[in-house]
Amino acid sequence: MLKLDHLAVACTTLAEGTAWVEDQLGVKLQPGGQHPRYGTHNTLLGLADGLYLEVITKDPDAVPEAGHAWFGLDNFTGPPRLANWICQTDNLAEALATAPAAAGTSRALTRADLEWQITVPDDGSLPYGGGFPTLIQWAEGTRHPADRLPASGCRLRTFAVHHPQADALLGMMALADPRVEVATGPFALKATFETPSGIRTLS
Repeated sequence: MLKLDHLAVACTTLAEGTAWVEDQLGVKLQPGGQHPRYGTHNTLLGLADGLYLEVITKDPDAVPEAGHAWFGLDNFTGPPRLANWICQTDNLAEALATAPAAAGTSRALTRADLEWQITVPDDGSLPYGGGFPTLIQWAEGTRHPADRLPASGCRLRTFAVHHPQADALLGMMALADPRVEVATGPFALKATFETPSGIRTLS
């Protein structure tokens, strides 16, 4: 079964994306790190219930070892926006057995003492433009990033995915997370949060 692991905001520069999320949610983000394989870097926000939010973009000082970025960042333009959702599984091979081919294949990654398997298409694109989640399995014994981040006072209330092929996509994932709604409609992602400043949204 899949459950939400974290959400990703894409942007053209890390400073711009971080400032946008901080302004929208009214809280400060924490430094993240680099992903040498895909040439990206990020900042992070710990959420309640074991979730986190990352702001991610291409690192201008890095050359991706894979030859491309991930999360669709090679083709990203425009202002910062919620662009990807990442779902956790205890059995990535089993989840991939029913996932669409566009989900990509499993890649083994590490950063410091973090170790995980994650799905990335060969060209680094987002499956169904972000309508299908990236899948992740953390290695046994790895302390989840959300448990490493200071409490922000923010909690995800709901996360809505609208996609023209929503019914077909739902049939290709065993999603079991009451916070997530997948519905038919023009593509859109929207996250609603409880924050110290009240209810705020990212889309």
